Amino acid sequence: MGRPAKRSGRATVVELISYPVKGCAGTPMPEAELTRAGLVHDRSFMVVGAEGVFRSQRTDPALALIRPGVGPGGTHLTLSAPGIEPLMCEITYGSGGSGDSGSAVRADVEMFGTPYRAVDQGEAAADWLSEVLGAPSRLVRVPPEHDRVTDGLTPGTSGFADSSPVHVLSLASLDDLNSRIAAAGRAPLPMSRFRPNIVVDGWEEPQTEDRARRITVGGCELGFAKLAIRCAVTLVDQLTGTKAGPEPLRTLASYRRVPEGGVAFGSKFSVLEPGKLTVGDAFNVTAWGTD
Repeated sequence: MGRPAKRSGRATVVELISYPVKGCAGTPMPEAELTRAGLVHDRSFMVVGAEGVFRSQRTDPALALIRPGVGPGGTHLTLSAPGIEPLMCEITYGSGGSGDSGSAVRADVEMFGTPYRAVDQGEAAADWLSEVLGAPSRLVRVPPEHDRVTDGLTPGTSGFADSSPVHVLSLASLDDLNSRIAAAGRAPLPMSRFRPNIVVDGWEEPQTEDRARRITVGGCELGFAKLAIRCAVTLVDQLTGTKAGPEPLRTLASYRRVPEGGVAFGSKFSVLEPGKLTVGDAFNVTAWGTD
């Protein structure tokens, strides 16, 4: 995918991407509802192994090849991947309302060593995922009683995202990184390696998202939570589902190390005011930090 056309003179939203199933491919959208837990459906679902521990591209890079899609009204989920018949299954929310058929089975799951409760999505989804990933797997969803609170400068909530619900990354930051990678004689990387929710253009300085503390966009408001600490997922080619390192971690380590450990690229935000977002919305910073 080529770089979106730049709108000069102001920062704007140029991409909105939701990731309905944690670790799987994203869904670009021209517009989307922003909830307290992030873009609609973002990380609402998660793939877990036989013991209930979440699967991630860190250990299961083939997750990148799975393309989920939530149907109109949020009643059905479609899963597709190369070489296998797509699956459409009814979403079980666990609320006991009209959207659920049959009994909703609660499951104990674990993410980064923290236990959560989830709603199992049934045998068809489990069988399909187990075949694609080559290991016993199940699909679960955030339950209606999910009350997770994320940490950071501005606490918030999220579904099964690693931490805060909204990941913002600017094209200026990616351009800067790619210029450094190119200087070392290696190929530039696409934005998809970093799996952001909101991509912003119009800032001249890279890492401007790191200094933004309050943002208004499309009638919504975001509050800065923390820097996005990058992991081995950034080594996975999102088109092939295979690890293709050492970039970007090698180059990020040369200029983006942070005191708490690791390397940072992009920033995480909590949702202070939900609403509707549209590609082309002005991305207005109303409060800046000094870091």
